[in-house]
Amino acid sequence: MKFFLDTANVEEIRRINELGLVDGVTTNPTLISKEGRPFKEVIQEIAGFIDGPVNAEVVGLKSEDMVKEGRELASWGSNVIVKVPMTEEGLKAVHTLAQENIKTNVTLVFTIAQGLMAAKAGASFISPFIGRLDDIGKDGLELVSKLKQVMSMYGYDTEIIAASIRHLPHLEGIALSGADIATIPGSIFPKLWSHPLTDKGIEGFLKDWENYEKNQEEV
Repeated sequence: MKFFLDTANVEEIRRINELGLVDGVTTNPTLISKEGRPFKEVIQEIAGFIDGPVNAEVVGLKSEDMVKEGRELASWGSNVIVKVPMTEEGLKAVHTLAQENIKTNVTLVFTIAQGLMAAKAGASFISPFIGRLDDIGKDGLELVSKLKQVMSMYGYDTEIIAASIRHLPHLEGIALSGADIATIPGSIFPKLWSHPLTDKGIEGFLKDWENYEKNQEEV
C-alpha cells in the first residue's frame, strides 16, 4: 500500500519524505489556504521534489470551469493530478480531462455507486472519506473493501485513495481492506510509528548498556 501525505506544508512533506514514506501528496483548498502562499507556487515546489502524484483541487462547480482549471493545474507539472468533486458536473469534467490524458482524482466519495461512476468516467483515482463516514455511523472501512472488489471485478485501473484517516485503527483497517493508497495527515504519522512498549524497550536497552559499560570500567 502506498502512503500519500495529506498536507500542503512543504516543510512537513520534506521531513516525512526523508523517512522514505511519501509516495505522493494530496492537497485541497483548505490545506492550501493555511500556507498563506500562492497556490501555484506551493504545488510546483512540492511537485519538484516528490516523484509521485501531487494532487491539486479545482474550485469551480461547472464542468467547463473545472476543465479549464484542470488543464492549468496539469500544466504545472507532469506529476500533478487534478482533484475533482463527486458531482454530475465533476463527472463530466473527469470524462473530458481523461480524453486529454489528464489524470484526475474524484474526491468526496461516500458510496459504491459514486466510486463506480467515477471509475467509469475515467478517474485515475477515487477518494472515499473514511472518517466522515464513521462520523455519521457508517462503516468507512467496509466501503473501501467493497470498492476494491468492484474495481477488481470489472477490471478498472482506478486506484483507491482512502482519505479522512483519523487514527491507527483506520490505517490498519484500510491496509487489510485492500486500499491502494492511504492519504495521511502529517499530524497522524508520528502516532503510526510510535508505541509505548517501543519507548519502554529502548529505555531498558539503554539502561542495561549503561550498566554493562560501568561494569567493564570496574574490571
